[in-house]
Amino acid sequence: MRTLIALSILCASPLLADPVVIGHPNLSTLDRVSLQRIYTGKVVELNGSRVFPVDLRPGNRLRQRFLELYLDQDEDKYIGYWTVRRYVGKGTPPRELDSPEAVIQYVSQTPGAIGYVDESALKAGLNVLSTPPRINNDLEH
Repeated sequence: MRTLIALSILCASPLLADPVVIGHPNLSTLDRVSLQRIYTGKVVELNGSRVFPVDLRPGNRLRQRFLELYLDQDEDKYIGYWTVRRYVGKGTPPRELDSPEAVIQYVSQTPGAIGYVDESALKAGLNVLSTPPRINNDLEH
């Protein structure tokens, strides 16, 4: 009976999307540490060019998944971090956009722009900077 209940819960809840980081064509691939530093405002330039990270709005499941996979943070911790940083004059949080389509448009048209979309939204011509870190499920003996 428990198995049936657990299975019905899994089937009823939507799967979490895996975010893929995209960037303007003038940017190169980025590792997870670089993305963390960009999205926390610790790095504002790459190779002498300003970077412009964008986020989806708070509460968006893809944003929550991005924060979890790439920044090791949850929504509250991330918002709190930026509240303090802004208060002490150390920068402003990434611009927030309404939809993945808006992220794609902004990133495509803005030199230095970085954003994330669901990997199912990828289309030809997008510059993929980073893919989701995969968890190693192998058991070590």
